[in-house]
Amino acid sequence: MSSTQDPLDGISGELAHDGDVMKIVLIVFISISWYNVTELVVLVLSTFRRWRGLYFWCLLLSGCLGVGLYSLGFMLKFFTQANSTFSVTVLTVGWWAMVTGQSVVLYSRLHLVLRDEGILRRVLIMIIVDFFLLHVPTTILTYGSNVKNRSGLFVEGYNIMEKIQMTGFTIQEAIISALYVSETVKLLRLGSDHTKRRIMYQLVGINVAMFVMDLVLLGLEYASYYAVQITLKGVIYSVKLKLEFAVLGRLVDVVHGDRQSGALGNSLRLASFPYSSDQAPGAPLNTLPVPTFYSAPVTDMDTPDSRLNHEDQMDESDGKMLTMRHFSTWVED
Repeated sequence: MSSTQDPLDGISGELAHDGDVMKIVLIVFISISWYNVTELVVLVLSTFRRWRGLYFWCLLLSGCLGVGLYSLGFMLKFFTQANSTFSVTVLTVGWWAMVTGQSVVLYSRLHLVLRDEGILRRVLIMIIVDFFLLHVPTTILTYGSNVKNRSGLFVEGYNIMEKIQMTGFTIQEAIISALYVSETVKLLRLGSDHTKRRIMYQLVGINVAMFVMDLVLLGLEYASYYAVQITLKGVIYSVKLKLEFAVLGRLVDVVHGDRQSGALGNSLRLASFPYSSDQAPGAPLNTLPVPTFYSAPVTDMDTPDSRLNHEDQMDESDGKMLTMRHFSTWVED
C-alpha cells in the first residue's frame, strides 16, 4: 500500500498500521454484527410458523448470507493470512446479499400497505437496475484493488465508486422507506384510536432512525475512514434488519387492535380474502395457503353467508387492512 494512503484505509487488503486500538474497534464491530445476526435468526425462526414467502427468506438470508459473510470476509481480510481473492469473494457475496437483500426486505414489506402494482413493479425494477449499476462496477474495482499485482488506478477508482454506490443505495432505501411511511400513515389515519397513532409515530421513527444510520455511514465514507466504515456497516445493517422485525411486530399490533374492537366489520372476514384456485372455499383457516399480498377480493363464494354483495366490496383502505390482518395470521398460525 502506498505510504500516502490514509492509515485507516485498508482498501488493498491490509491495514496500513497495526494499532491495537484500531484492531479492537474493528473486532468489536464484527462481533456485534454476528451477535445481532444470530439473535435475528432465532427470532425469525421462532416467530414465523410458516417458513416461506419473500419477506421471510429475504429477512433471513440478508442476515445470515449477507451480514454474516460480509463480516467474515473482512475478518479474513484484516486479521488472517487468507488468500485475498478468497476473502474478497466472501465479503463480496455477503455485501450483495446484505445491501440488495435489505432493499428487497423493504420491497416485500411495502406489499403490506401498497396495492398499486405499477409502483411496486417500478420499485423492483429500480432494485434490479441498481444491482448492475452499483454492485458490479464496485466488485470489479474491489478485486482489482486486492490482487497481488494491483494497480493504483484500481484503488483510486474504488475510492470514487465506493462513494457513488453508497449514495445510490442510500437513496434507493430512502425512496422505498418513504413510500412505506406514506402509505402506512394513510392507513393508520383511518381510525382515531390512540394506540394506532402511537404505532404510526413509532413506525415513522424507526424508518427515520434507519435513514440517519445510513447518513452516518455516508459521512464516514466521505471522510475516508474506510476500515471503520465497512466494519460499522455490518453492525448498522444488522440493526436495521432487527428494526425491520420490530416494524413487523408493530403491524401485527395494529391488526390485533382491530380484531378486538371489531371496527372494520364483516368486510374484513378472512373468508373474503382471495385464496388460490386449488383451495376449497370455506376451508379451515389452518389449511389455507399463503395468498399474494395484493389482489382484488373474491366476490362469489359458495356459501350464502360468505358471498359479498356489491355494496360490501372493500375500498382500497379496507383492502390494505385485510392484507395486514392475513399477514398477521400467516406469521402467528
